[in-house]
Amino acid sequence: MSQPSDAALPPFTSDEFRAALGQFATGITIVTARDAEGRLVGLTANSFNSVSLSPPLVLWSLSKQSTSMPGFLSATHYAINVLAADQRLLAERFASKGIDRFEGTAWHAGLSGAPVIDGAVAVFECSHRSQHDEGDHVIFVGKVEHCSRRIGVAPLLFHGGRFFSDTLK
Repeated sequence: MSQPSDAALPPFTSDEFRAALGQFATGITIVTARDAEGRLVGLTANSFNSVSLSPPLVLWSLSKQSTSMPGFLSATHYAINVLAADQRLLAERFASKGIDRFEGTAWHAGLSGAPVIDGAVAVFECSHRSQHDEGDHVIFVGKVEHCSRRIGVAPLLFHGGRFFSDTLK
């Protein structure tokens, strides 16, 4: 059976692509780090996935246009904080622009010094292993040096442009 050429496929817009991607339910994370000067950097991301169990590797991606890009590129370690169902306001805060995202946020330094968000349902503390320039994003691959989880706590979910949790129907 022959495959259709790209020219034969119907076109779609960036908005249609984004809407189709929105049909995949994801968890919500806040990725945090200290840049080369020790300044805190963090943002909301739902582009998180496991890569390998041995060695333990995870990935996440960041828009090349993000103002946080220089901080993450200079960081040697970062933490991926999987948010709990009751942390929607934190997800919104770390997705906002032009504010100090850490102001009023409860966190502590992880084993590598990267900020760990208090109350997260799971945390993956990673060393920066590699990065891959793909399309309009950079894919970061981290080697997990430490992980933890809270048993019996529901995660915050995102689907179709909306947050979902046990308390949000």
